[in-house]
Amino acid sequence: MTIEAILKEDIRIAIQKHFDVAADDIILQPTKKEFEGFYTFVTFSLSKTARKSPAEIGQIIGTELQESSSLVSHFNVVQGFLNLSLKDSTWRGLFDSILTNPAFGTFPSNGESVMVEFSSPNTNKPLHLGHLRNNFLGDSLARILKASGYDVVKTCLVNDRGIHICKSMLAYRELGNGETPESSGLKGDHLAGKYYVLFDKEYKAQIGKLVEEGMSEELAAKKAPWMLEAQQLLLAWEQGDQAVVDLWNKMNGWVYDGFRQTYDKIGVAFDKTYYESNTYLLGKDIIEEGLKKNVFFRKDDNSVWIDLKEEGLDEKLVLRGDGTSVYITQDLGTTELKFSDFHNNRYLWVVGNEQDYHFKVLFAILKRLGRPYADGCYHISYGMVDLPSGKMKSREGTVVDADELVSQMIQTAADRTQELGKIDDFESAEAKKLYDQLALGALKYFLLKVDPKKRMLFNPEESIDFQGHTGPFIQYTYARIRSILRKAEQSGLIPTVPSENYKIHAAEKELIFSLSLYPSRVLTAANEFAPSVISLYAFELAKVYNQFYAEVSIFQDPDPEAVKFRIALSKVVSETIHSALELLGIDVPERM
Repeated sequence: MTIEAILKEDIRIAIQKHFDVAADDIILQPTKKEFEGFYTFVTFSLSKTARKSPAEIGQIIGTELQESSSLVSHFNVVQGFLNLSLKDSTWRGLFDSILTNPAFGTFPSNGESVMVEFSSPNTNKPLHLGHLRNNFLGDSLARILKASGYDVVKTCLVNDRGIHICKSMLAYRELGNGETPESSGLKGDHLAGKYYVLFDKEYKAQIGKLVEEGMSEELAAKKAPWMLEAQQLLLAWEQGDQAVVDLWNKMNGWVYDGFRQTYDKIGVAFDKTYYESNTYLLGKDIIEEGLKKNVFFRKDDNSVWIDLKEEGLDEKLVLRGDGTSVYITQDLGTTELKFSDFHNNRYLWVVGNEQDYHFKVLFAILKRLGRPYADGCYHISYGMVDLPSGKMKSREGTVVDADELVSQMIQTAADRTQELGKIDDFESAEAKKLYDQLALGALKYFLLKVDPKKRMLFNPEESIDFQGHTGPFIQYTYARIRSILRKAEQSGLIPTVPSENYKIHAAEKELIFSLSLYPSRVLTAANEFAPSVISLYAFELAKVYNQFYAEVSIFQDPDPEAVKFRIALSKVVSETIHSALELLGIDVPERM
């Protein structure tokens, strides 16, 4: 049993003994920093049944625990808050269990599987800053869920067809003059994105010309020549026109190669990739099934709908009158395909919050259809990312390109590191690796430390600060500890747990307590689908270690037992920081 579990049982027995009250749901919380203690039990809820003040109840339970618990050394009561301190033997036992557990912070299989779908790029443009938040969230969630015991499948649905793809294709066909990634020196996804922007520029010019000729802007947007041609291009693609399909294959091939380079750079990979060009016709059989079950209904124009007013939504179109699909039709079919492929217990979609309504509708329909996986579907909604300069627009070419941002971050990391002058002895390859680690660590940490649901402002300069709430601060703490451990190894010092006679320092207790929280934080992050929980934990652990480092001497203490114990503490902290950052997809440097 864990310390928390034993304490909860001891408290339950004390309550039953002194107040004859059943208390099965005991909640413990960390003691506030301004009070002595490590665990706090709140007694206010017992006041009515025990017929005593919260402070009296705390005093009675605390006295009982001090006398009978194997863990509690002493206590204090602040109003209705019972703050508990632990015996040195408890701290030794707790640290020993952490030190000797090679799988600390990870859990055995829980027998369940989960699919995490993320990234979902369009093949008409490169990945941008918003995609980075999506990718980092999805990848980190997959890592956290795996650590908490799930069998995880990472998938990506590529939006490789539709009018937006045809816009890039049309602009390239009319303006490209045979340009290729090789001839232009551009990554393939950047080349496609270039023509998406050129389409928008020409399209707006055509709208302006039609408006000047007396057409309304709304009608001009529909009648502009390039919009009509793009629509014809989409129709030709759907009909299998060979020349159009060949152009589509060529440009998509360029884009996929560009995506692969970006994914490799940011450390993201998928177990399975789905393509909308293969799935966009799926779902019509499900609509027919739903009509037979009276889940859907047909209107006079032959279109098919569902009434979701009972779910607090409204009527939703699921099939057009001409028999063509809408997005919800495709998603129903694709979800069925994913279940057929993997039979997961849970399905997570990491998609921006502008699609909140869409997923409410999708999940409501799946439940109405009685799908066995319906209750295991979750939309991991996240807020958009803004910059100090404002919002981003892909078609106007004002997005923050992911590749450019990563390159800028690497250069900033190099500049900051060289300013500190601490890597003069690094070989060029080692220095380059460090700059990459710091840049991606800064970027990932900054985008993951914020609750996913919140819209956020990304500040590149702030993200790479070595002293703030940042990835590089935690990476630097790790590198400092690794330096200590190398020195200990060179001195022949072996990390050990102290004997029963050793009086554990307050700073050592704080560090053990912080370490002990890690497994519960992993489970919380998994249950709440929130990598920000791990981000905050890693930051707090690094802060506690730095406080410990400031308060006690490691190598200069005259007690050899203290030296070996503090080396052992440092070792476990480094391993735990490494593990926590790995859950965020962040690599750690061995030295800085």
